[in-house]
Amino acid sequence: MSSRKPRRWVRRLVVTLIVLAVLAVAADRAAAWAAENRLASMAEQQAARYDLTAQDTSVQIGGFGFLPQVAKEEFKSVTMTMTKPTFSEVPGENLEVKMTGVHVPRAVITGGSGASVTVDNTDIRLALSPAEVAKLAARGTGLSGLKLEAVDGKLRAKLSVGEFAVDVAVTPTAKNGRVALAVDEISSDVPAVARDLLKSRLARGISLPKLPYDATLKEVAVEGGNVILIATAANLKLST
Repeated sequence: MSSRKPRRWVRRLVVTLIVLAVLAVAADRAAAWAAENRLASMAEQQAARYDLTAQDTSVQIGGFGFLPQVAKEEFKSVTMTMTKPTFSEVPGENLEVKMTGVHVPRAVITGGSGASVTVDNTDIRLALSPAEVAKLAARGTGLSGLKLEAVDGKLRAKLSVGEFAVDVAVTPTAKNGRVALAVDEISSDVPAVARDLLKSRLARGISLPKLPYDATLKEVAVEGGNVILIATAANLKLST
């Protein structure tokens, strides 16, 4: 009988530790959920200052353990996702803002006013449909009727030049804050004057509205049928 009592005590201790661990994880997750909602609200307020709105905004806090990060007042990473964003009246498909080195005073977590979140580095990925990029390109180049389509991970430009229909692959790149379109070889059936005009105007670059959070355009890619604007922002600040 005496040998069973220690075993029961050990089992009870193990069960107690498991219950406490589950409660700690639940408390950590609940606190993280509340903080994510708080940060999402702050991000939306800051976005409005850049004429940026969205159908939905969500925030996910990265790093291991929420409460230990709160104690340090710094999150390893925070990722904000906006669905169907619109910036400066330009509709997008989605916007991802990944922040690293996020300094969060405890007053922000507890709902205090006047506190600010500061971010060391911010990487932004804004997805635009080729149709919206074509509208921006047409305004800046004067090439009315220009259409852009994403085909097999590449961008194609379609345009009628006189009696000729041009369908050519173009490569988007970031150039001095603009989106330049480098044109591949155009059919020799198109007059040289028309070919040169198309190349020069598209290479001039597409002027973009001011990017959210004063971000600087670094790269342009074509992914999943969309044109991705890749930008960075330094010393981002979110205020209550």
